[in-house]
Amino acid sequence: MQNKNYLSTIIIVVVIIGVLAFFKMQGGSQKAIANIPEPIQTEARGQTKMTIDDIEATINYLYSYDIDALVVHTKNYSGSGVEAKFAPKDLALAWGDVAAHNKDIDFHWSQSNRWYFWRVKSYDELAPVGNEEDVSRQSSNNHVIAADDAVRSTVKKIRTGDHVHLKGYLINLEATDSKGGIYTWNSSTSRTDSGDHSCELIYVTEASIVN
Repeated sequence: MQNKNYLSTIIIVVVIIGVLAFFKMQGGSQKAIANIPEPIQTEARGQTKMTIDDIEATINYLYSYDIDALVVHTKNYSGSGVEAKFAPKDLALAWGDVAAHNKDIDFHWSQSNRWYFWRVKSYDELAPVGNEEDVSRQSSNNHVIAADDAVRSTVKKIRTGDHVHLKGYLINLEATDSKGGIYTWNSSTSRTDSGDHSCELIYVTEASIVN
């Protein structure tokens, strides 16, 4: 009987540790951070080349981009296409009042098909941040292209609830595969747009998890 009780205790402890580890890995979706400023972008020129497998891409700089933000959701993508190979992870990011009140307002953040979404039970909940347009203005979906292995390693570690700092460029990408197929992927350059083509495509040269 003692052996059975001892075994049961071990199993319970292991389960608890596993659950805690899972939530630690996932981060806190309801975390809030105050006083995060708006992203900074300034005009930039130049380009760089990148090759992944059989796909060669020209990355054209539009603006230098510096964003400090709360990660409200993440989404990994896989496959053989340009998007999955060059930007296998999207980050839904928030700043300003949205980041400050993320714990008070249950936005129900989600991501799918390279889009991000949010929903609330009642728009009255949005009073602390303003309205729908204010939520869109203080949050964004970001397709992340890592400039090197160090950045790639950091991006892989980013979880919902993290406070992150990313620097790099908003870009337009032109890619050609070994069969001559051509693909273009362009970034939004405004925080006030919404809908199709409103996501930021960022070539990230520096990435850090602040906490």
